[in-house]
Amino acid sequence: QVQLVESGGGLVQAGGSLRLSCAASGRTFSSTVMGWFRQAPGKEREFVAGISRGGGTVIYADSVKGRFIISRDNAKNTVYLQMNSLKAEDTADYYCAARPGTVVNTLSSFYDYWGQGTQVTVSS
Repeated sequence: QVQLVESGGGLVQAGGSLRLSCAASGRTFSSTVMGWFRQAPGKEREFVAGISRGGGTVIYADSVKGRFIISRDNAKNTVYLQMNSLKAEDTADYYCAARPGTVVNTLSSFYDYWGQGTQVTVSS
């Protein structure tokens, strides 16, 4: 079992930055692939970024490429999402997700464990 707790969301002006954190419980964090997803009101959950268990492979959605950075600290059992140059369309609930394994995947159905989410609101 892996429990995930997100933090770092909030209200920010367009062009600003936020850093989300996702703290994981359990001894298997370093063996898990991690992902960030988001869901805006009235829309389906979408992939934002993913990172392999060692951090050597990262994948981004086209909509955030060049603005967001995913990273992880296995010693702290934490994955981060640095969000820069935020836009109004980035407003959503952000979720981290985990799955034991090696291959990063963009599909939400791939992930076994989910956090409760943290809200990000970008004002224009």
